[in-house]
Amino acid sequence: MSNNHNQIDNVSLIPLGGVGEIGKNMMVVEVEDEILIVDAGIMFPEDDLLGIDLVIPDITYLKKNQERIKGIVLTHGHLDHIGALPYILKEINVPVYGTKLTLGLLRGKLKEHGVLSDSYLKHVYPGHSVEIGQNFNVEFIRVNHSIADACALAIHTPAGVLVYASDFKFDQTPTNGQMADIHRLAELGDEGVLALFSDSTNAERPGYTMSEKVVGESIDEIFSNARGRIIVASFASNIDRIQQFIDSAFENNRKIAVTGRSMINNVHIAKELGYLNIPDGMLVDMQDLSGLNDDKIVLITTGSQGEPMAALTRMARGDHRHINIQDGDTVVVSARAIPGNERSVGRTINKLLKRGAEVIYESVSGVHVSGHASQEELKLMMNLVQPKFFVPVHGEYRHLHRHANLAKEVGIPEENIFITEPGNVLEFSNSNGQTAGSVKAGRVLVDGLGVGDVGNIVLRDRRLLSQDGILIVVVTIDKKGKNVAGPDIISRGFVYVRESEALISAATSRVENALEECEENNVTEWSVLKSKIKNALGSFIYHKIKRRPMILPIIMEV
Repeated sequence: MSNNHNQIDNVSLIPLGGVGEIGKNMMVVEVEDEILIVDAGIMFPEDDLLGIDLVIPDITYLKKNQERIKGIVLTHGHLDHIGALPYILKEINVPVYGTKLTLGLLRGKLKEHGVLSDSYLKHVYPGHSVEIGQNFNVEFIRVNHSIADACALAIHTPAGVLVYASDFKFDQTPTNGQMADIHRLAELGDEGVLALFSDSTNAERPGYTMSEKVVGESIDEIFSNARGRIIVASFASNIDRIQQFIDSAFENNRKIAVTGRSMINNVHIAKELGYLNIPDGMLVDMQDLSGLNDDKIVLITTGSQGEPMAALTRMARGDHRHINIQDGDTVVVSARAIPGNERSVGRTINKLLKRGAEVIYESVSGVHVSGHASQEELKLMMNLVQPKFFVPVHGEYRHLHRHANLAKEVGIPEENIFITEPGNVLEFSNSNGQTAGSVKAGRVLVDGLGVGDVGNIVLRDRRLLSQDGILIVVVTIDKKGKNVAGPDIISRGFVYVRESEALISAATSRVENALEECEENNVTEWSVLKSKIKNALGSFIYHKIKRRPMILPIIMEV
């Protein structure tokens, strides 16, 4: 720590994502002229982001202040906390600190993106801390979550201690036997905590979140009753859950095979790092399944969210390379639909049932429990840590709002509770907390290899195209602006030309009239011609069939 900490009495925090939304978690912590970044996640696109693959935080502010950044610390290995790093580390070269599994999963992601990583990935054990720059000492505190090696962070700064507890629950009987370090959280509370940032995902759920152990019992029961093949779908990152599948398969004398790219990658990484224990000879290749009896097979797959290209979805559609769903198969969907994915999950379940499988999913059985704290655990976290200021994070506005109410219930004064949004600058000192301005924040859209090249105008065009289609008008004019060929009208996604000949020929004569008018008035400026064509055609078509297709005039000169 720097010696002048007597003068440093305030710390600034800027969320660049993860508040007012689920995903793209990223928090910037500033003390004096040093910056520490907590997490860097992605968000999956909502339905209105047509064709977009991922959404990442806008890091304009970080790029401007690059030389002040001392490091990035990670809470755990889920993509909504580490997924943006392949994009960000191309712009900002700083060390990244995390636990073993978190860095293992990150290394896999960086390799996929061709980012060289090992030089700046720094491994920290839960229960240990690390000095970063002059002003930060970051302590990794074990918590329970739906992925191993998840930690809350205690960030010790000259202005006070910040506890960042994004994505946690208190599981009294965790399957890996590793309890959350409640003692350390209580000690920090006794020593004094300036601010707590806490997970709001389940702030609307009363009571406690059930233990992961409950899932193990349900899975054991399903596995011992199933007569045919068993296909289980889960999040590829939920290593403890995958271990439970393996244990149950072993008990019931079944072999396991793994399908789906992210599942294969994660099982490989977790096995190498010692987080998965697979007895020798149990893991078989997909190609070798045909040689086994149905009652000897467990298949672990991706697709619990109904993603179009995931393995389970392909099985449901009937176009998976190795597996055709048949009567007698038992399919277990061991995950809850992420908000927004309910319809695609429902569609997948319907298709599997039609193909003759028995499908077991969360709403009808105990095959999934949440990795996030419910109301009583959220209150427990606040009571352990006893923060002066409280900021709910990791949730949509309604979740943050409910969490803020819980904070009032446990006695945190209302003026010390801050519901914030991306880009807002929070300033805390021992004497007061306030919102002090804002920085540029928002979303950057990733489409294929393009990062940020699809903006609102492109999205608006995609929306228009998807709703009303496009009409392309091709006209050839000579030097004097006289129409020598065309107009030809091509329609895509608007009407089928052969069945709408009358409409298209009426539209063609509208364009001809507009061009004649331009010729009479000696208008040869292309931009004017184009807007005349657009106006003539647009109003005519809306008048005729109440649709507004995109109109794209193309003018060629001979």
